[in-house]
Amino acid sequence: MTGNENLKIGGILLAAGGSSRLGQPKQFLQFEGKTLLRRAAEAMVVSICDPIVAVLGAEKEKAKAELAGLQVNICFNHDWQSGMSSSIKCGLSELLLIEPEIDAVVITLCDQPFVDAQTVGRLADRFSETDTQIVAAQYDGVAGVPALFSRAMFDSLSRLEGDKGARDLIRDPNGSVATIEIKEAAIDIDTRDDLDRLTLS
Repeated sequence: MTGNENLKIGGILLAAGGSSRLGQPKQFLQFEGKTLLRRAAEAMVVSICDPIVAVLGAEKEKAKAELAGLQVNICFNHDWQSGMSSSIKCGLSELLLIEPEIDAVVITLCDQPFVDAQTVGRLADRFSETDTQIVAAQYDGVAGVPALFSRAMFDSLSRLEGDKGARDLIRDPNGSVATIEIKEAAIDIDTRDDLDRLTLS
């Protein structure tokens, strides 16, 4: 990596939702012998990110048990039903309590099973090579998560509202945003059919 060893990059794993379309929290769906939550957390643990905060909400005790033994800090979002923005704010607040001098944060989701430590490393590499404030994955013609946000964006992250999460920040045409083509981020699991298609492919 290029200069990443001098950067303090934290990680936020968003895993609080109830997955209304699925009818159950998708965090507990099994893929390749592990739940989506466990798989995503393990990827973050072996990435450049430290510390890592997992934001839990729906079935929080079951979710917490899935993270047993991993170097992951837990943040319970009691307002998880209000949308993704509240989880981002919860995770960022917890992260700054643990490491106040952090330089940037990578935000990931638990339902992108092919996003791994190498993916996160690519975001960090681009950040260390540029002066941009956001580095986002690009897939299917749009920019989205996983994404890295510099410290300069923390105030904006703290003001997010609703269920769009950081989408508007990432796609702001006037923002300081760099993108990387990350095809594996295009695969996410929203329904049981999504998981079945993935397993059978």
